[in-house]
Amino acid sequence: MPAHASAADSPTAIADAHFAALRARLGYLPCDDAEQITQAYRFAERAHSGQMRKNGEPYITHPIAVATQCAAWKLDAHALMAALLHDAMEDCGVTKADLAERFSPTVAELVDGLTKLDKLQFTTREENQAESFRKMLLAMARDVRVILIKLADRLHNMRTMGDMPRSKWGRISSETLEIYAPIAYRLGLHHAFRELQDLAFRHLKPWRYGVLTKAAQRARQRRRDLIQKVEQDVTAALAQAGLAARVSGREKTLYSIYRKMDDKRLSFAQVSDLYGVRIVMPSLIDCYTALGHLHQLYKPVPGQFRDYIAMPKVNGYQSLHTTLVGPASINLEFQIRTEQMDLVAESGVAAHWLYQSGGQADTDALGAQWLQSLLDIQNETRDANEFWDNVKVDLAPDAVYVFTPKGQIMALPQGATVVDFAYAIHSSVGDHTVSASVNGDPVPLRTALSNGDVIEIVTAPEAVPNPAWLGFVRTGRARSRIRHHLKTLAQSEAQDLGEKLLTQALRAEGMARLPGHTPAEQPVWDALLRLTGHRTREELMTDIGLGKRIATMVAKHLVPLLTAEGQRPDALLLSRERYTAHEKLSQGTVTLDGTEGAAVQYATCCRPVPGDALVGYLGRGEGLVVHVQGCAVARRLQDKDSERFIAVDWADEPARSFEAGITVTVSNGKGVLARVAAALAAAEADIIHLGMTDETAQQTTELHFVIGVRNTAHLDAVLRQLRRATSVLRAARVITPG
Repeated sequence: MPAHASAADSPTAIADAHFAALRARLGYLPCDDAEQITQAYRFAERAHSGQMRKNGEPYITHPIAVATQCAAWKLDAHALMAALLHDAMEDCGVTKADLAERFSPTVAELVDGLTKLDKLQFTTREENQAESFRKMLLAMARDVRVILIKLADRLHNMRTMGDMPRSKWGRISSETLEIYAPIAYRLGLHHAFRELQDLAFRHLKPWRYGVLTKAAQRARQRRRDLIQKVEQDVTAALAQAGLAARVSGREKTLYSIYRKMDDKRLSFAQVSDLYGVRIVMPSLIDCYTALGHLHQLYKPVPGQFRDYIAMPKVNGYQSLHTTLVGPASINLEFQIRTEQMDLVAESGVAAHWLYQSGGQADTDALGAQWLQSLLDIQNETRDANEFWDNVKVDLAPDAVYVFTPKGQIMALPQGATVVDFAYAIHSSVGDHTVSASVNGDPVPLRTALSNGDVIEIVTAPEAVPNPAWLGFVRTGRARSRIRHHLKTLAQSEAQDLGEKLLTQALRAEGMARLPGHTPAEQPVWDALLRLTGHRTREELMTDIGLGKRIATMVAKHLVPLLTAEGQRPDALLLSRERYTAHEKLSQGTVTLDGTEGAAVQYATCCRPVPGDALVGYLGRGEGLVVHVQGCAVARRLQDKDSERFIAVDWADEPARSFEAGITVTVSNGKGVLARVAAALAAAEADIIHLGMTDETAQQTTELHFVIGVRNTAHLDAVLRQLRRATSVLRAARVITPG
């Protein structure tokens, strides 16, 4: 330390001054708890000794600031201790066991839930970030204090963003807007939600923030008298009615003004509801009484009343909202609530904290269903990025409130569909959904729900999730459940395909069959699995079916093992299987009938149908992709990856119709499309998709169809029927040329 620096400027003195300010806020805790917090501070101060923040202050001032925010939320001693220690494990080499022994297992669990994972374990920053969020959210589902400390941490980081390199502003601010602000909203921390949004906006778009700040200041000066008059008029009117009320004006946040301007393409002058009035009443019945008097004082704007007391928001928020035409014809939003509702509205989960219950929050007000859904999604989604994609959907602030036939109310994200509702009731209801009715009328499953809808779901035991549902569901719970089902189904089908491919590859080596499941043959499987690095026979078969392993390579490992057990290759079988018309392909022929499921895909570049000559490509992790022989895409793949091609052929009687692409060139005119559709119907071809070129000013138009046909003979008959239709100039199949 330089000679001229005073003792008061030392890192320890600065840290102690910050901690003294925190100690002053701990009056709500017992003395023993305050002493434990002091011990945690001393431990953290030693752990961070020598570390400095960008602004030159000792690093420990950051954990103290985080703990101070937690104290403002009146969190318990364990949470405050964890806040002080939250960076100790990550930055200072302190272990979870150290914290558990020195303080308590609870504190150690909280800190562990907050600690980011070691970056060396991940290939990309994005993957590391997704895994960190997954860990944090799962810890939050078990103990909500984790996310409260994390939000306090993010609040302080955003408040001191100016000390960070400007290159980091964009990433951290975007992350705050997309992740932390929505989580704060979901937990009812409205004050933190608004501050995080405004701070992120300030650093993400500093020029726009500056312009709006000046515009809001000018508007505030112009409207100050108006707001004061409204407060006086409302207070007087309610007092005359014998109602004691606390009335205060409030201003829209800059970020919410910016969003409204951006979404609705408005100028600042066109945003009418910059200001609102909050009225806090002594009791619930007083809120509704005050509403009646307000509607007598000012004229209500039609369609702008919301009763969030009778139907609370998903985060526990309750208030009456009404927009009224105030003095000078200015629209003002009024929020009417009780003191308890006001506390919840500002502090959310923190307002429900129960110290005597061991640090568990009042989960009825928090939406325990969402916290539980985090665990459900994790059980079905082990991939961190996929988990986070699913959870982000559920963080959307807007919600719709709908009812079951028995009158139970359910909150779902804006845009949620009938299928989302089914999965919100129970995952088994969603899995077996076949149809639904809304307000007594049958509707498609993709129907978006509106406030007040009554939904009835019809299920069937044999029904399963449809892959097309992923195109319209909104909730993470529904999305993760559908993906889990499809993944399980695909693995089962890939396993069957892998067994078939390995059997055929083994026959090409002269061995008639795979080893069985008997105890006598198990040593062969054990030896093979050691060679391939798989844990189970099923895992190996799945990898072969998905193209992650080449069946011929596995067969070459298997043959010596079978030979050692006394089996000998059959010379006749060897010559018949190996030297066939498919001698350039690496494995025996797979027969297809259309029932193979997700393990087999029919390429969309050439859309094979029965009667076409085929080749099959075992894509890495994609399963078997079937192409028409001569398809340009297949030929390019064969030139660079020939060992992944296998022979495929059609079964004698395919079990379904197949898609084919055709182009129909027509003369423009009235009723042309109807005549083409009629010709397709007459030829018994189903229209699956239709597209057309935008050539309304031209004499001709090209119509692009994907149709369902039985085989190539049926396709030829369809094309002949089309060519005979009036106005059709040309009809041909679309296939990528070789």
